[in-house]
Amino acid sequence: MRFWISVHLPLLALETLRPRWSEPGPHVVLEREQVLAVSADAAAYGVHLGMRRGGVAAIAPAAVLHERDAVREQQALDSIALALLQYTPEVAHAEESSFVLDVSASLRAFGGRLALLHLVRATVGALGFTVRIGSAPTAQGACMLAHYAGTRQTSKCRRSIKLGTMTRRIDRLPFEVLPAARPYRDLLDGIGCRSIGDLRQLPRAGLQRRTDQSVLNAIDRAYGQATELFDWVQAPLTFSAKLELPDRVEHAEALLFAARRLILQMTGWLVSRQLAVSRYVLLLEHERGRQAIAPTAVEIMLAEPAWHEEHLLRLLKERLGRVELSAPVIGLRLEAVQVTTMLPPTATLFPEPGSSSADFHRLLELLTARLGRDNVLLPAPVADHRPERCNAWAPAGTAKKASAQVPFPLPAGIARPFWLLEQPIALPLREHRPFYGSQLRLISGPERIEAGWWDGALAVRDYFVAQGDENACYWIYRERADQDARWYLHGLFA
Repeated sequence: MRFWISVHLPLLALETLRPRWSEPGPHVVLEREQVLAVSADAAAYGVHLGMRRGGVAAIAPAAVLHERDAVREQQALDSIALALLQYTPEVAHAEESSFVLDVSASLRAFGGRLALLHLVRATVGALGFTVRIGSAPTAQGACMLAHYAGTRQTSKCRRSIKLGTMTRRIDRLPFEVLPAARPYRDLLDGIGCRSIGDLRQLPRAGLQRRTDQSVLNAIDRAYGQATELFDWVQAPLTFSAKLELPDRVEHAEALLFAARRLILQMTGWLVSRQLAVSRYVLLLEHERGRQAIAPTAVEIMLAEPAWHEEHLLRLLKERLGRVELSAPVIGLRLEAVQVTTMLPPTATLFPEPGSSSADFHRLLELLTARLGRDNVLLPAPVADHRPERCNAWAPAGTAKKASAQVPFPLPAGIARPFWLLEQPIALPLREHRPFYGSQLRLISGPERIEAGWWDGALAVRDYFVAQGDENACYWIYRERADQDARWYLHGLFA
């Protein structure tokens, strides 16, 4: 049996008008001179849906009237749909600012029905919208339960798992939850029809003549007696999302709450496209127009591609903590610059704690975000026999490119120290033996190196492992460029 979730946004027309409607006082949204949405303060004055502009002015003269902004509503719906794609690829728009999600194949991945419902509610809430959620074995049934959710009488009637339970609950719902039946409210009230169950008991032929075929089709879809067809939301090929801030922000750390809304959208886009991001950029937009200021780019480089919201948001938090704003921020734009195919999880049955490369990469990404890319270095060995050339380091974000060359393998029995000095130290001679705190004795070697004639940095050396009186081991070499042998300390053994 299939399981559907319906997400209804009852205050979408109001909440897309931020920051205007968030100011104290009653707020009313009008469309064609009729009330489309009201705030709680306006409802307390007696303003209701469908009321004319003159009626609002008469009973609530202090109400702030807004015209509906269909463009911003559509942008909000698109952002919500993109974020919901992380739970299922089958997300579709429904009637009256609603979505339906077929999550039948996603239940085990997210911990079951109840856990998935909480995740969906939390995601839409994090985007800044009020949500009502219903679930049922049919999409139309879930929509009807979601539209009627939110009242005390129906707080337990929003979820139905079995078809029989859903049928009984839908029968008790008022017929107004069916958008196709609302134009015929006076007719149905006149014949004593109050609920969906009453509507089902009417003769189908007579109901079709007096109303419309869409009413019968909606009822059949709700009860699972007709096929439900949807146009699924398609994720774009590339990701770029923007967000206008309600006020000017002067501290970068205060942008994290708004940036999370964009991260949620990118997470849904990545999961729907089966991709992982390795580099993304948050553009902090400043003044526009004549006094335009170029946006500040906050670039996040990942050591290993990822797609989880918590990890991406944590890196952004660390990075924003180091940003100094040159001007107040009025908008944000998030772009996924570099993506790659999402890799499947490891097949190890019993992985050792901390043995996964993902743990190291996440630590590396956290250090890079906190300290800066140039302050975190990784080994990037070069195929060169000279130790100072072979032992190269590169910033964390470019280490993979720098380590593309494969270093020459060492012969068997050759020891190299882990700690290589940046500049070799010249050693004096005491009784014809190199001296470093004490006279050094050679315990292994030599390892002869002759390289660098092609680039003007000729190295002709014999390397030895030497030991001092305190039993510490050193890596020293003797130059053979001239008659006088000169000794240098080049590395230290642990």
